Parts: sequence; structure tokens; C-alpha cells
Amino acid sequence: MPERNSNILLSVWKFYVDGFRNMTWGRPLWGLIILKIIILFAVLRVFFFQPVLSGKTDSEKSDFVGDRLVERVEGTAGSD
Repeated sequence: MPERNSNILLSVWKFYVDGFRNMTWGRPLWGLIILKIIILFAVLRVFFFQPVLSGKTDSEKSDFVGDRLVERVEGTAGSD
């Protein structure tokens, strides 16, 4: 049975490799999609996901995370 699974995986892999090899418009489009994703994540990282815990000691980090978790639990408990 493992041979059959490996043959199926191998045939699927060959199918996709052959498909990507024979693309004409697909390659530039995939390149554009990957470029847009990289730019999107770079912009999101810089402006929205700034490192809150950088420059803090381990005890300060654990206190900060603990306080946030307690705030979140208290906020959800009050909404019931």
C-alpha cells in the first residue's frame, strides 16, 4: 500500500511540475502575486505589528503578557 501512495504523490508532483513548466502567462503572474504578498506583509509588519515586547526583560515580558490575558478574560466574562 505505501508504494501506491508514493506513486500517487509522485504522479501528482509530476503533474504540477509539468504544468508549471509549460506555463506562458502563469510564471509572471505567480511572480507578481509573490511580490505583492511580500510587500503586503512588509507593510503590515512595519505599521501594524510593531514588536511590543522588544527591549524588555523576561520578567517584564511575562508580566505584560499576564496582564493582557487577565484583561482579556475579564473583558469576556463581563460581556455574558
